Amino acid sequence: MTIVDYIALTVFALLWTSYNWATDGKVHLKRISLTRLMMDNRRRWLMNSLNRDLKMIDTQIVAGLQAGTAFFASTTIFALGGCFALLGATDQVQAIMGDLPYVFQGGRTAFELKVGGLACLFAYSFFKFAWSYRLFNYCSILVGSIPMMSDLIQDRAGAERAAERAVKMNILAAKNFNAGLRSVFLSIGYLGWFISPYVFIALTIFVIFVLARRQFYSEAREALLDDTNP
Repeated sequence: MTIVDYIALTVFALLWTSYNWATDGKVHLKRISLTRLMMDNRRRWLMNSLNRDLKMIDTQIVAGLQAGTAFFASTTIFALGGCFALLGATDQVQAIMGDLPYVFQGGRTAFELKVGGLACLFAYSFFKFAWSYRLFNYCSILVGSIPMMSDLIQDRAGAERAAERAVKMNILAAKNFNAGLRSVFLSIGYLGWFISPYVFIALTIFVIFVLARRQFYSEAREALLDDTNP
């Protein structure tokens, strides 16, 4: 591990943290992110459920969100297993990489530390996806607890509070899902570290650029904009 390796790791952590703050609205930006726009639409969706008795429509939507979360959770488990398999084949991998040009050699210990870091990324993703899956399950229960339209007339404030609880749970589940997905995306940049710290920095910047463009300048974001959002 050289000084450049530590610098690359620091850049990786700073860019990851800054991107999280920007997309989640923890820092004030002129352009609203796609993630925050979707939070508003999640609230509209569940508030609309107050006007219909067929809550099975909403629970089916939540079930679809759960299915996507479960897919990524299982995928990260396989990726995590691959990292441990890679640790068992350190000598073979180093022999292959030693024959490649422009690849920095840092020794067995450095290689195992890098693989360990990659395993930590996938483990973090798994826990985020698993917790998101659980939160979507809670959200489905909260959606089922929203009063029927006949009860809405008697206690509209109570019904709105019940819907708001479902909204908050849904948004929290989405935040955890997004956190896990970002970790998976950034693992692509992390792979550059096995070549050299300079490639690590370059790939991380590229991945952040692509993700930021999708959040702030994509057609998906434009599709959600209205007159009240810049």
